[in-house]
Amino acid sequence: MNEILEPGMIVRHPGAPEWGTGQVQSRIGDRITINFTHAGKQVLDGRRVNLELVNDNSC
Repeated sequence: MNEILEPGMIVRHPGAPEWGTGQVQSRIGDRITINFTHAGKQVLDGRRVNLELVNDNSC
């Protein structure tokens, strides 16, 4: 699923629900930079986590 992510999309990290929702800032290969509501900017390895896409109306 991570391969479809584009800047601006809203996601959740399934292993860190306390981070809240996050907006994708960039995706370069497997490196995904996301700005989370409660955790700030995080750079994740897309090979290690499958982010969950959040519908716009559920944020």
